[in-house]
Amino acid sequence: MTDTGTKKQVADRLLGIEIELRRLRLWEHEQPPAEAFQSTQPFCIDTLEFTQWVQFVFLERMKFIIESAQPLPKVAGIAPMAEEHFRGRSESGQNLIQELEAVDQLLSDN
Repeated sequence: MTDTGTKKQVADRLLGIEIELRRLRLWEHEQPPAEAFQSTQPFCIDTLEFTQWVQFVFLERMKFIIESAQPLPKVAGIAPMAEEHFRGRSESGQNLIQELEAVDQLLSDN
């Protein structure tokens, strides 16, 4: 598949991720404080909820990469973190996990 085709598929999945966050009522209208993004931990795990990281870090970075015609990252590996986040919670994040798995697959095939 062409790079343009992959980017289109990734962009479609990013929209799906946003839709799922909204459907789960996990979409936030206010960005966390700037210091929350200064974490040195993967996924800002010590300063952000996983879903905040997806919304404010992952989606924003991926949209920037696509809009500025930069190369896509080669590996994501986000779905396992989503599985861990939703384990034992009342809300099912299965659709969100599936969207993230699709992005992981597209990026690893890239």
